[in-house]
Formats: sequence, structure tokens, C-alpha cells
Amino acid sequence: MTLTASRRISPLQELWSSPLYRGATLAMFLSGLGTSAAAPQIVLFLVRELGTSLPMAGLYYLTSLTAPIAGYLVGSYSDRTGGRLGLFRLCAIAGFVGWAGFAVSTQAWIPFAIGAVILAFSGAAASQIFAAVHDELVRNPGKANDDVVAIIRMALTAGWVIGPALGAWFASETSLRALFWATAICFLAQIVPLGRLKVSAPSRPKTAADPEAASVARFGAMLPLLAFTALFVLVYAGEAIKYGFLLLYMEEHLRIAPGVRGAIIGVQPLIELIIMPFSVVLGRRFGPLKLMAFAAALCVAANLCFAGWPSVAGMFAGQILMGGVWGLFAVLGILVAQRLLPGAVATASAIFMSSSALSSAVGGVAGSIGVAAFGLPSVFYIPAVFAALAVLGLAAMARRHPLR
Repeated sequence: MTLTASRRISPLQELWSSPLYRGATLAMFLSGLGTSAAAPQIVLFLVRELGTSLPMAGLYYLTSLTAPIAGYLVGSYSDRTGGRLGLFRLCAIAGFVGWAGFAVSTQAWIPFAIGAVILAFSGAAASQIFAAVHDELVRNPGKANDDVVAIIRMALTAGWVIGPALGAWFASETSLRALFWATAICFLAQIVPLGRLKVSAPSRPKTAADPEAASVARFGAMLPLLAFTALFVLVYAGEAIKYGFLLLYMEEHLRIAPGVRGAIIGVQPLIELIIMPFSVVLGRRFGPLKLMAFAAALCVAANLCFAGWPSVAGMFAGQILMGGVWGLFAVLGILVAQRLLPGAVATASAIFMSSSALSSAVGGVAGSIGVAAFGLPSVFYIPAVFAALAVLGLAAMARRHPLR
């Protein structure tokens, strides 16, 4: 495909014409669907099926601290070998083994071990998909490249939108163990849409005379990516606090009816899906880092609504603002991460995408400490402060790294 030809077709046409892009879209939907269906049920499974105490079950999410390490190992190996889809298949199989292990667990320590080791590596599957898509777009550059990435990222988000409700229904109709088997099948099924496709990194000699290759090998070349990822962690940590305490706050303090609570929770992903198609265009217009600094400011405002506007309107306002946050971050985040480390896109993708697990652990600890110290709704001032720090950091990065 030539540059001229790629400009004549829409992003949807470009996606549909490529077996890789089509397969990646379906694989990411299955990944989001399976993971989001099972994740909210883990604590319930540990308590109800394995007899774990509630405080001990809550510690399960600390197993996600190993995910960034596993992601880095997979990403760096992918950049050295170029075998993106081969590693993706191995990570997807690891996900199948891990969730199947959950389904047959009979002792409490088994899910903890699975989460810390097997599922940590399975989480790198999505990063290898985005690295493979990046490589193909580099070989066939076009004006719609970023839009193709946005559509694939939207498929992942769509899975996360549908998964929790579908998982709760499936578990109630069958069992928690059956739900984990279904998630395991989703992970294995990710392999099917991509068939036997092979995508390798574009060949470029890595010699001592190649300054970019030499710089990528140094830790200093990763500092912008690591700084950006740390700022993302500050923003995303608020999600763990919100999902840990917002429903409780609405039910026990505000006495909001169940149907209204469901509508409040559901409005965020709706706003995300509305905004995501426009995020790439806005990123080109204003610069992705500037736009993400604006998104972090929306996160500050959202958490101030949760903390200081104790009403249905305040909860809706906060969730609508959070929809704007993730409608921008979800697409632009992976694009910025790859551009901050262009010589090692698989490593960049893996570090960035695995950081959401670290964010959950950080948010969980901060929320537990904050709710004990400040109570509800004042605990929501903590993610507001986190996001305010991210605004400053992202604005500074936008001046130093004027990406487009």
C-alpha cells in the first residue's frame, strides 16, 4: 500500500482491508471482555469459594505489582527478536492457563501465585498486538495510521464496557468457576482471528554507528517514557479509589436508588466511546501531551465533584468528566508511549500498558489509607491531588517533547 493510496481510504476501510488490523480488533475485544468479566469477581471467589478472609482477599490486587516487570521482559525480548505475534500467542496461552488455574483452584494461595506469575505475563499480550500493528503501519504509512490504532483501542474499551455486566450475569446463572473457564476461553480465542499471521519489526541494523540504537540501549533513553508512565499511574490510580468507594458512597451516604447508581456508573464508558474517535484529530491539532494534560485536569475536576458535590447531579458530573479523561487517555496514551521510545516500540507498549496494574495497586493502597484517615467522601481529594500533579508533569513534558 502506497502513501497516496492510504490517503484515499477511510480508517475503517484500511482496517477492514488488513487481516492483521481486523484480527487485532477482534482479539482486543476478546481480551477486554474476558478480563473485565472476571476481575470484579476475584475477591468474591476468594472469600466464598476458598474461604479467604476479606482483608486477605483484598491483598490479591497487589499481585499486579509484578505486571510491569513481566511486561518489560516480554517487550524487551520482542524488540530484540522482532517476533511480535509469536510472543502474543504465548502470552494468550499463558492467560488461558492462568484463568483455567483459577477455575480449578482448591487452596487460597493458588490464585495469588497465578496472579503474580502467569497472569502477569499474559497481560503483555495486548502490548504485542499494538507493537505488531505499529510495525505494519510503519511499513505502510498513511494519514489514517493513528485512527487505525484508535479503532483497535476502542475495541479493547468496548470489551471492558460489556464485560463486567456480562460476567456478573454469567456467574449468577452458572458459577464463579464457570466464569473463569469462560475467561480462559476468551484468552485462547484471541489467537484465532490472527490465524498464522507473522509480523516482524521493520529491519534496521543495530550497530555502534547507529546512534539511536545505542541510545535505546541506555537507560537514559527510557526516562521520558518512564516519566510519562509514572504520570499516567497518578491519573489512573484514582480509578481504583473510585471503584472501591464510589458505589458505597452513593448507596450508604447519598441513598441513591439502584437504577440511578447504575446509570451513573454506565455514563462514563458511554462518554469514553463518544470521545475516542475524535481524540486523534484533537491530538494532531493541539498536541497529544497538551491534550492529556487537559484530560488530567478533567480528572481533578471529576474527583472534586465526587468529594464536594454530594448529589446525583454531582455524581453524574464527575462520571461525565471521567469519561472525557479516558476517552482521551485510552487512545493517545499508547501512541505517545511508542513515540517516546521509537527504537523499542514493544518495550514502550508493554511498559505503558502494564502500568495500569501498578496504578490499581497504588490506588488501592492510597484509598485504603485515605478512607481510614479522612472517610467518605473526602477520600476523593486524594486522586484529585494525584491528578493535579499529573497536570503539571504532562504540561512540562508537552513543552519538552512537542509530539504530533
